[in-house]
Amino acid sequence: MSFDTMNCARRPGLVSISFRELSPDEIVDLVAESGLQGIEWGGDVHVPHGDLETALRVGELTGAAGLKVASYGSYYRFDECGGDSESDGPSMESVLKTAVALGAPAIRVWAGRAGPNEISREVRESIVRRAQEFGEKASFLGIRLDFEYHENTLTETPESTLGLLESVNCSNVRSLWQPPLQMLPQLRLEGLRQIKPWMSNVHCNYFDQEPWPDIKPLNDGEMEWAPYLEELADSADERWVLIEHVCDHSVEQFKSDAIALKKWLSAY
Repeated sequence: MSFDTMNCARRPGLVSISFRELSPDEIVDLVAESGLQGIEWGGDVHVPHGDLETALRVGELTGAAGLKVASYGSYYRFDECGGDSESDGPSMESVLKTAVALGAPAIRVWAGRAGPNEISREVRESIVRRAQEFGEKASFLGIRLDFEYHENTLTETPESTLGLLESVNCSNVRSLWQPPLQMLPQLRLEGLRQIKPWMSNVHCNYFDQEPWPDIKPLNDGEMEWAPYLEELADSADERWVLIEHVCDHSVEQFKSDAIALKKWLSAY
């Protein structure tokens, strides 16, 4: 069964920051040529926060190629954001306006800059309040917020992620998921199961047991990824599975990774 004909709510795509050196036009061409269906556009290079002209152009470019905007990958972190200049971090308003101009159904955000054991109660409470405010404004615009699932943030572990999301308690505030680095596959799977009720999209990569930045070809990780995709196969919700990071930043490797991802989504 080919991916194009299968009944599957999981859709393959690319996180644009995997190729920061390429232009949006080049990324759109590459994704379309590879047979993927959507793009999470990064807010640091390809669709800068607050640059509404670029956001409109990139959104139109994406749609014209028959692709979807999967998400807006912002770098709003809830701790230093909202200052008087972009050096203080993008403001909530600039991120929201950019996402709207881009036509993004979701915005990636970051839960601070420190893990749950290093953060003070006051900072955590501030992040919760900001997330509630951001979530309410995004909900009014029909947009979801997705916390990056990442070390050195409040979403570093399944337990801390669930605690944050339960404290925020907004139906449109969710969590992304990706395999945590240097962790046994069984523990990764257990963590996925824990946050699954709160999960949105998946960032797909394969590091084996190696640290950043030792990314491996995606096809080498099929045995590990099979249980993850099987675990997510029973959901009727649309979920993007987005390639993030490519070995050697190689376009040819990405094309091979895209073939592997489409095969996996057809099989599991």
